[in-house]
Amino acid sequence: MDSGDEDWGLDEMEQEDMEEHDNNLYDKFEDIVHSLSEETEPSSQLALLIEFCEVLTFFTEDSFSNSTELVSPLLVEHAMNQSNPDAMLFSIRAMTYICDLYLPSADLFVEHDIVPTLCQRLFAIEYLDVAEQCIKLLEKISRKHPIVCLKAGVVMAVLKYIDFFSTSIQRVAISTVINICKRLYSESLSPFMDAVPILCNLLRYEDRQLVEDVATCLMKIVDRVYHSSEWLDKLCKHELIQQGLVGLLVKLSSGSLLAFSTLHELNISNILRDILSTFDLSHELSMSQHISGHCDLVKEVLKLLNELLPDRAKDQTDQLLLHKESFLVNHPDILQRFAMDLLPTLIKVFNCGASLYVCQGCLTVMYKIISFSKSRMLVELLKKANISRLNKPFLAGVFTQQDPHMLMLALQIVEIILKKFPNKFLKLFFKEGVFFAIDMLLKPGRSSKLMCPVYTGTQQTLDSQRSSSGETKCLCYEFLTGQTPTSSEARNCKIDNDSVYTLAKRIKRKYSAPEYSPSEKGLTDILPSLKALSKDLFSISTDAFTLCEEKTNSILYQIMDILNGKEQISTFEFIKSGVVKSLVDYLSPSQYMRDKRRIHGICNDNAILEKRFEILANVCFCATQSLSNETFLSILTRHLHNVLISLEAFPVILTGGAKLRSSFAIVPHTRPIPYPNLKIRFVREEGETFQNDIIEDFLTVDPLASIHSIEGYLWPMVNSTHAGSSSTIEMSGTLGHTVMMTDLPELQVYAEEHQMNAQRKIKLEKQDRVRSNEATQKLVFYFEGEPLDHKATLYQEIIRHKIKEIDSFSTLKMWNLVHKITYRRAIESEDIILPECHSSSQDLSDDKVLAYYQNTHFFSSTLSCQLVHDLEKSSPINYILFLFKCLENMNQIVLHLVSRERICAFAKGKVDDLDSLKATVSSIPQNEFVSTKLTEKLEQQLRDSLAVSIGGLPLWCSQIMTSCPFLFSFQTRCKYFKLKAFGQSQVQAHVSHNSSGAVVDRGLGPGGLPRKKFLVHRQRILESAAQMMELHASHKVVLEVEYDEEVGTGPGPTLEFYTLVCHEFQKSGLGMWREDTNMHAEELRISSFYGLFPRPWSSMQDTSGGIQFSEIINKFFLLGQVVAKAFTDGRILDFHFSKAFYKLILGKELSLFDIQLFDPELYKVLQEFQALAMRKNFMESTSGGNSDIVSFRDARIEDLFLDFTLPGYPDIILASGTDYSMVNMGNLEDYVSLVVEATVRSGISRQVEAFESGFNQVLPIDHIRIFNEEELERMFCGESDSWAINDLQDFLKFDHGYSATSPPIVNLLEILREFDQEQQRSFLQFVTGAPRLPPGGLASLNPKLTVVRKHCSNQEDTDLDLPSVMTCVNYLKLPPYSTKEKMKEKLLYAITEGQGAFHLS
Repeated sequence: MDSGDEDWGLDEMEQEDMEEHDNNLYDKFEDIVHSLSEETEPSSQLALLIEFCEVLTFFTEDSFSNSTELVSPLLVEHAMNQSNPDAMLFSIRAMTYICDLYLPSADLFVEHDIVPTLCQRLFAIEYLDVAEQCIKLLEKISRKHPIVCLKAGVVMAVLKYIDFFSTSIQRVAISTVINICKRLYSESLSPFMDAVPILCNLLRYEDRQLVEDVATCLMKIVDRVYHSSEWLDKLCKHELIQQGLVGLLVKLSSGSLLAFSTLHELNISNILRDILSTFDLSHELSMSQHISGHCDLVKEVLKLLNELLPDRAKDQTDQLLLHKESFLVNHPDILQRFAMDLLPTLIKVFNCGASLYVCQGCLTVMYKIISFSKSRMLVELLKKANISRLNKPFLAGVFTQQDPHMLMLALQIVEIILKKFPNKFLKLFFKEGVFFAIDMLLKPGRSSKLMCPVYTGTQQTLDSQRSSSGETKCLCYEFLTGQTPTSSEARNCKIDNDSVYTLAKRIKRKYSAPEYSPSEKGLTDILPSLKALSKDLFSISTDAFTLCEEKTNSILYQIMDILNGKEQISTFEFIKSGVVKSLVDYLSPSQYMRDKRRIHGICNDNAILEKRFEILANVCFCATQSLSNETFLSILTRHLHNVLISLEAFPVILTGGAKLRSSFAIVPHTRPIPYPNLKIRFVREEGETFQNDIIEDFLTVDPLASIHSIEGYLWPMVNSTHAGSSSTIEMSGTLGHTVMMTDLPELQVYAEEHQMNAQRKIKLEKQDRVRSNEATQKLVFYFEGEPLDHKATLYQEIIRHKIKEIDSFSTLKMWNLVHKITYRRAIESEDIILPECHSSSQDLSDDKVLAYYQNTHFFSSTLSCQLVHDLEKSSPINYILFLFKCLENMNQIVLHLVSRERICAFAKGKVDDLDSLKATVSSIPQNEFVSTKLTEKLEQQLRDSLAVSIGGLPLWCSQIMTSCPFLFSFQTRCKYFKLKAFGQSQVQAHVSHNSSGAVVDRGLGPGGLPRKKFLVHRQRILESAAQMMELHASHKVVLEVEYDEEVGTGPGPTLEFYTLVCHEFQKSGLGMWREDTNMHAEELRISSFYGLFPRPWSSMQDTSGGIQFSEIINKFFLLGQVVAKAFTDGRILDFHFSKAFYKLILGKELSLFDIQLFDPELYKVLQEFQALAMRKNFMESTSGGNSDIVSFRDARIEDLFLDFTLPGYPDIILASGTDYSMVNMGNLEDYVSLVVEATVRSGISRQVEAFESGFNQVLPIDHIRIFNEEELERMFCGESDSWAINDLQDFLKFDHGYSATSPPIVNLLEILREFDQEQQRSFLQFVTGAPRLPPGGLASLNPKLTVVRKHCSNQEDTDLDLPSVMTCVNYLKLPPYSTKEKMKEKLLYAITEGQGAFHLS
C-alpha cells in the first residue's frame, strides 16, 4: 500500500474512534438524566449535577443534539430549590452550558419559567456565585427571548447590584440589556427609564469595553424612542445629557425640546469647540496622534451642532421646530455665545483640508449661525471670526471647490451677509476676491463641471458617500435636522444643474450695480502698486544677463514693505498682483517652467541666478520695523502658505474602507497577492503591427506593478517570433477568469517578502535593460487616450486619470470593471525623454567677481528639481512650490550667502578689513515652512490601510515629499519614511502605539519584526560588529546582543554594545577622522566640539602612517552598516558627527563655506585667501589696476612660505610643477580651490561612497533624504542634552517602596540636577545602556526610568550597599541611604566603576 493509502487508513480509524467517543458521551448523558430524575438524596443529586456539567464540557456545537426535553424541567426544578444552594448553582451552570451548545434549548427553559426564578435570585442575592451564574444564563436566554426577559424584569435584575460583580460579569450584564434593547417597543419603555440612571453611572467606570457597551445600550434605548418627544424628555430628566455621549446627544436634541434647551443652557458649545480644535493641526502635531476614530467624533460633533441650530421652519405645523427656533430667538445671549465659541474654530477645521463630509458640515453650521444672528450680533461675530479674513482667506477659498453643495452654501453665506450689511462687507469681499470667484463661476462651461466629486481642497472617497445600510447617500441629506429621508430620496440631489449659476448670477447682478461696486482705485491702492512692482521685476527677469542690483533691491524692498504694511494685503491681491510669478521668473528666467527637452544652456546664466538669489536673500533676512522684529522671509513665507491653502488642489483619495481581499495576478509575475487585482484588457493601437496580439478579454494585473514592469511582461509576448506566444497569453487569461478571491487575514508576511526582494528585482531589471540593444522604453501605454507614466504604479495611473472624470468613481467599479489600456511601440524621438543637455559654462571673463558665482553654485539642485509631474509648468501651484523650495534652500544656507557676499564686497573694494568677512545671520525656524493643510492631507492618506498597502497614494504625495519635504511636519515625514522603508506593517505598528497612548521607544522603532540574538565579545567589539553585519545587515530582524560569559540580553546590553562600537570608531589614530592637533596623548577618543568629519586621503595614497587606505574604506563601509542597522532597530548611537558630514549623508555637495562647520580656523584662512585672490582679479580686470598692493594682513602671501600640500596633511600633495612649488599671489586662488577640493570633495568622496554602500545594504539611503541635518542627528543619536531639570520630576517613575516625596527620592533628584554633562551621560549609560536619551528626551524613554527601593543584604547599615540596575527595563534599584552625601558618593562610584559587565543584581 502506498503512502497515500496509509494516510487515508489512519484518517478512517480516527473517524471511527471519534464516533465511538460521541456515542459514549450520549450514553453517559442519558444515564445521568435518568438517575437525576429518580434520585431524591440531596448529596447524590449534587454529585450528579456536577458530573453532568463535566460531561457537557466535552460536547461541541456539532456533536450536541437537542436532547434536553427530559432534563430541562429537572434543571429548572433544582434551580428553584433554595434549600440546596450548591445544587442550584450547578443546575444553572448546566443550563448555561446547554444554551451555549444549542441556543434553541432556551425555549424549553423559558417554558418552565426559569426567567422569573433567575430574576428572583438577582433581586435578593444570597450567594454571589449563584447570582453570577444567573446573569450568564440570562444573557444566553435574552438572545432568543428578549421580550420574555423584558416583561420578567431582567433589565433591573441584572443592573440592580451590578457594582458588586467583577468587570467580566458586569460586561455580561450589559450585553443582556443590549440584547433586550433590540426588540424594544414603546409600550415596554418603563423598565429602561428606571435603568437609565444606573447605566449613566456605569459610564464613569474605568473599563473601556464596559463603557462602550453601556454607550451602545443607551444609544439603542434612544433609537427606540427617537420619534417620541415625551419619552426623550423623560430620558433627559435622568441626567442623560450630562454624560457627554455625542451620538446620543444628536438624537436627544433632535427629538426633545428639553434636551435642545438644556444643551444650550449647559454651554455645550464650549465643549464641542474643544473637540473640534484638536482637528486644527499645529506644525508638529497630527490628528492621528489623538484618540482612535477622532475623525468620526468630529463628524458626530458636526451633526450635533446642526441639530442645535434647526432649519428655519417652512412647515408651520412642525411645532417642535417652531419651539426650537423660538428658543434661539428669545435667547440671543445663548446664540451669541454659541456662535462666538464655534465660528472661528469651524473655519480652522475647514481650512485643514478635511474630508468632504466635514467641510460640508462646517459650512452648514456656519450658514445657520449667520442666518439666526441678528444684525448687531452678526457684525461683532464676523469681526471676531474673520470670515473674510485677508491673510487667511476662507470664503474665496471655498469657491475654488467644485462640489455644488459647498458652493451653494458659500453663496448663501455671502448673500446673507451682503443683505444685512452691504456697506460693511462689500468692499471687503471685493478686496478678498469673493466677487472675482463668483465671476469665475459664471464663466461659460464652469457650471457643467460642478456635479463632479470634489478633487481640490478636500478628500475624495473612492466609494461614494454611503449610509450605514450601504446605500449611496447625497450630501444634501447628511445634515438635515429632525427628519430622516428614505433611501430613494437620499440618492437624489436637491441641487439641480442651474442652482449654483442662478444664485451666483443673482448676487453678481444685485451687488455689482454702480451704487454698490466701488472702483478699483477706491477699493485699494495695494493691488495696482504690487502689479506695477511685479511688472518692473519681470522686466529685469527677462534679461538673463542683467543684474540691476540697486534697482532690484529697491523693487524688492518696496514689495516687502507693502506685504508688511499697515493696510493688510489680501491673499487675492497677493495672487492677482503677479508677485509670485515675477519672483519665480527672477530666480529662473522662465527657463524652469519650459519643457525640459527644449532647455539649452541652462548653466550659462548660473552665475547671474546665484547672484539674484543672494540679492533676494539680503532683502528676505532684513528685519522689519515691527515690534516682533520678524524677517521679510517670515512674512513672505506666511503669504505663500495662504496662497497654497487657497489654490492647492491635491486630491486625498481614500478607498472608503473597502475590504482587503486576496487575489491572483498574472501580470507582471504570476502569483497570489494579498489585495484585489485589476482587470485589464490590453489592446494594440490602431495601425500598429506586432508579431502577436493579446487576444484575451482581460488579464489580471497586480495594482502595485509599475507600468515599466508591465511592459517587461508584455514586450516578449507581443514581439516574440515563437508560435507558442499566443497560447501562452491565452492560458494566462483563462487563469485570470477562474481564480476566486479569498480572504487573507495577514498581510505582513507578503509585505516583508516583497520588501526583501525589492532590491533584487531592481538589480535584475537593470541587468535586463543593460543586455537589451533596443531602446530602454519599448512600449507606450495609453489609458482613455492619455499616456501612462512608466515610473508610476498601475493603480496610481488609473486613479490619476479617473479622478478627472465628471461622473463619480467608486472603488467598487474600479475593482469590478475591465479597464482598457492601449499600447504601441515607443518612438525614441517622441516618447523617450533623453538626458538633459547642459552646455558648458560660459567664460565670464569680463566680470571676474561674477565668475566666482559660477563656481560656487548653491541653487543648481533647486533649479533642476521637478516638483509635481501632473501640474502644468505654468500652474500657480508649481510657482508656489518652486518659490517655497528656493526660500527654504535660502534659509538653510543663508550664512553661505552672506559670507559669499562679504567676499565679493571685499573684492570690489567696498570693505578693506579682512575681519569684516566674518558673518552672523539667523535663519527662521524650520517649522515656518510646514504646510498644515498638506500635512493633514498626507496624514489622511497614510491612515487608509488599503490605499497604503496597494501603493495607492496619489503621486503628489511622493513627488512633493521628494522635492519639498519641508512642507510636511517631522512626525508625518517619519510615518512616510516608515512606509517607504519598512512597509505597511511598520506604519500600523506606529499608529497602534500612538492610539493606545503608549510612548514609542523611538520615532522610528522596529515594529513587529522578529528578534535575533547575537553573541559578541567585549574584547573584540569591532570584529563582533563586522561579523554581525556580515550575517544580518540585509535581514529584516531586530538584533539583540548577548556578551560572552555574561548574563543578560535585550535592549540594555544591545544599547551598550552599540555605544562601545561608536567609541571604537572614534578612537584616535584610526585614520578615519580629522583630528585636533592639540589633542593630548592620553585622550583615547577623538573629541571635537564641531563633530567628526572624514580625514582626507589623496587618490594617489595607498597608505599613510602605517594605515592602509583599504582598511579605511572597510571601516566606513562597516560604519554605514552599523548606523543603518541601529537606526532601523531603534537603537541610539553615541556619535557626534559634524553637520557637514550629515550633509554628505543626505547627498548634498559641500563648498568652501561648509568647512566652517568642522574646522573654523582653516575656513577663516581660506575665506580670507579667497577674498584676496578675488580682489586681485577684480583690480586686474578694471582699468589695469595694480594688484601687487594686495596683501594678507600686512604681509605678502609669498612670505607665508606655504607649499602646495594640504594643511595638516603634508603627505597629500595638491599640485606639482614649476607653477605650484610655493603659494604666491598668482596661484593663490588655485591653492584655495585645491584645498577645498581635497578637504570636502575628492579627498573624502571614496569614504563617503563606502559609508553609503554599507548603509544601502541595510536600508536605501535615499529614504532618509527627506530629513534635514538636525533631524537626522536626532534620529541617529537621540538628544544631545541629557535632560531638563523640570523633566526629572515629571518623567521619572517611583515605585516599590518609594514615592515622589520619599526622602531618598528628594535627595536623588537634587543629585541628578547637580550632575555635569559627563556625569549625566555616565548615569544614563549605567541605567539604560546608552549615554544618550532617545528623541524627545526622558518623556520618550520606554519603559519609563523607574526608581525602586533596594532591599539590602545588610539591613543594619544600608550605606554599605551600591545601587544596581536592570537596563532592559530602565530600572534603578536604590538603597535608602542615610544622607544625600552618602548617596552621591555611592551613585558616582556605581556609574563610573560599574560599567562594562552584565551580571545578576
